[in-house]
Amino acid sequence: MGVLTYTEEHASAICPKRIFKASILDSINLIPKLLPHVIKSMEFLQGNDGVGSIKRVSFCSGSDLKSLKYQIDELNEETYSYCYTVIEGDTLMDNLDKITHEIKLEAAPDGGTFSKVTSTYYTKVDFSLTEKEIKPGKEKVLGVYKAVKAYLIQNPSAYA
Repeated sequence: MGVLTYTEEHASAICPKRIFKASILDSINLIPKLLPHVIKSMEFLQGNDGVGSIKRVSFCSGSDLKSLKYQIDELNEETYSYCYTVIEGDTLMDNLDKITHEIKLEAAPDGGTFSKVTSTYYTKVDFSLTEKEIKPGKEKVLGVYKAVKAYLIQNPSAYA
């Protein structure tokens, strides 16, 4: 098995508490509303948003993805950190065992947020994964993040 890790960093003018509440704690409600043409539904299959919970994301017809399941590995509302592992679904293709995403939000001096996302891809034997192959998935995740940020900017009292 091979392991490939990528880290991305982004800055936002929105405070970490609001981003965390909207994009992590209330994702099951907010994200399908913001992206109804992409996300058909999100639901818990096990648990209720705590560590060990399993969530399913179903995508709209016409998407190159049908669904994915992920398990919440860490959820810390005080440090604004969240880690989850994709355990099943189209994003794994046939060549990945799992993908782990670790998200850390930190307060910036100007009241905004520095966000750091580290994604670790666990490949099956004899498979090499390139950044070009994972770029479309990374862009989709960034699109969700941008949609949440836009919503929070347009609704300054939301998730305050």
